Amino acid sequence: MSRIGKKPLALPAGVTVTVNPSEVVVKGPKGELKAPLFANITVAIEESMVKVGRSSDEIQVKAHHGLVRSLLENNIIGVTEGYEKTLKLVGTGYRAAAKGKGLSIAVGFSHPVDVDPIDGITFTLKGNDTIVISGIDKHLVGQVAANIRKVRPPEPYQGKGIRYADEVVRRKQGKAAA
Repeated sequence: MSRIGKKPLALPAGVTVTVNPSEVVVKGPKGELKAPLFANITVAIEESMVKVGRSSDEIQVKAHHGLVRSLLENNIIGVTEGYEKTLKLVGTGYRAAAKGKGLSIAVGFSHPVDVDPIDGITFTLKGNDTIVISGIDKHLVGQVAANIRKVRPPEPYQGKGIRYADEVVRRKQGKAAA
């Protein structure tokens, strides 16, 4: 049996889980999230625990078993605590500015790069070189952070670019003097 799938999930106070035929809805103090429910996967709510089960031992059903449990755990954490990613702009003249609910980022191009506001995502600036992306959906927060990082990924020679706050960029030596 799936090691991840068979672990029960504890429901914090204020969180409700509703099981529909094709999805599981998790509601909490910060909002509402939905997770898909695949065929042959069952979700049972007992007292303050959520248990995920499966009806067969086929390879795909086993994979979905752990997947559904992980998605439910992420949704429960999201509606209670939320998720956030921090990006650092490293380089001379690299800075970010708020533009309405979106962002305007100057990273060495001849024009600033605008990031449009996204439903469920909040941008917060710390100084002019740190962007904090927060929201309740783990996947969406990570995808938005990756899209912003993709504008100017860190380069290995001088280390300039947009990087995650906890990311370590391996530096290359460059040309050796003759």
